[in-house]
Amino acid sequence: MTSSDTSNATELAHHAPDARASTEILIIGAGVIGSAIALELARRGAQVTVVDSRGGPGYGSTSASSAMVRYHYHHFPEAALAWEAGARWQEWERYLGATDPAGMATFIRSGGLVLEGPGYDLPRMIAHMRSFGCPVEELDGAALRERFPGLDPGKFGPPALPEDDHFWADATGELTAFWVESAGHMDDPQLAAHNLAHAAQQNGAEFLYRREVADIITDGARITGVALTGGEYISAPIVVNAAGPWSAKINQMAGALADFNPTTRPMEQEVISVPAPPGFRLGDGGTCVTDPDFATYFRVHAGNTIIVGAMEPECDELVYPDDPDNVITSVRQSTWETQSLRLARRVRNLGIPSKPSGIIGVYDLTDDWIPIYDKTSIGGYYVAIGTSGHGFKQAPFVGELMSELISSVEGGHPHDEQPLQVTGSWTGVTVDLGHFSRLRSVIPQRAMG
Repeated sequence: MTSSDTSNATELAHHAPDARASTEILIIGAGVIGSAIALELARRGAQVTVVDSRGGPGYGSTSASSAMVRYHYHHFPEAALAWEAGARWQEWERYLGATDPAGMATFIRSGGLVLEGPGYDLPRMIAHMRSFGCPVEELDGAALRERFPGLDPGKFGPPALPEDDHFWADATGELTAFWVESAGHMDDPQLAAHNLAHAAQQNGAEFLYRREVADIITDGARITGVALTGGEYISAPIVVNAAGPWSAKINQMAGALADFNPTTRPMEQEVISVPAPPGFRLGDGGTCVTDPDFATYFRVHAGNTIIVGAMEPECDELVYPDDPDNVITSVRQSTWETQSLRLARRVRNLGIPSKPSGIIGVYDLTDDWIPIYDKTSIGGYYVAIGTSGHGFKQAPFVGELMSELISSVEGGHPHDEQPLQVTGSWTGVTVDLGHFSRLRSVIPQRAMG
């Protein structure tokens, strides 16, 4: 924040405009995370208002999500969170308690195949999943060939760019892997966010679209409201930042970053799309694949295609835009070539069209790729940020975690000193919210896929 910004914020703190509207809890962002939080807070009887700069729920980074539902993580709290959320995805309509007239997103139980590769501790991930009852099948190279004949089980890593001679070298052995039958993906991430928003509205939440935040207003110690562009103002004693790639900007407006160890920033994300080879969908069960050996993740998609994303290996250039609203609109040729060639080395008989195709999105990243679900040093100001790569699959339980956090902290619980332990009502796993604290020690790591 510049000195002039600080002065303006201080002036607004003492000269807030007359409120045109008021609410008990204001959520910034109507993506899958913000909408899930709105649902759980509304279920508890809170008066909830959600504002979003786009024209509907899930129109931002949620719409570009690959929507995979997986449970493999190096850290137990993230694995447990995903497992509890996964139970809700798999019984989506029962969890929501409402049928959306716009249609219902569907969980596709396609399973998840996780290959070995640099930075991936498979035994540790397997141990986490088995500890909370998730069945995992371990596979060697021979089992991979038999179960997934469309995939080459060769070990080609570490990841490299096609211009590196190493990229084209022969395999040095065969990969091991594990298979999680209960994993899968949601067929339409944007519709999933719409389903959450609809259920939240059925419980009394209000959603205001095409509203851009101009400033966060405080009295010096606590949130008092949010100023929107165009002169609109909403009075609120509690504000939740679930703004995705815009979260860093919102935190700066609030002046909330003084004690944050991890911080967030936006990153461009390109997911390419290629035609699936004949028989791939049937031969491989339409599975979701995490391939750290080539630093990709991929799954079958609508129209008999495969979508492919990167796991951000050291050799790849990452692009951090200054403005999440000002990014590329089509897949770069260099990204297309790199990702399609990586996939072609793993997927047998893959044809690569000459014309690039794919999805452009913007991630919201922390320094260690672990989300921040926390209170802040400003009374009444909470964050559910840095969720890219995690947030979609975790969202149904994140809503409950954040609603429990807000209720406990507003009731006087000293969360910074005694982090909440929240037990999932669907699977019984317990999540330590201290793992997602803004005060945690940061150990930089790459993406998990």
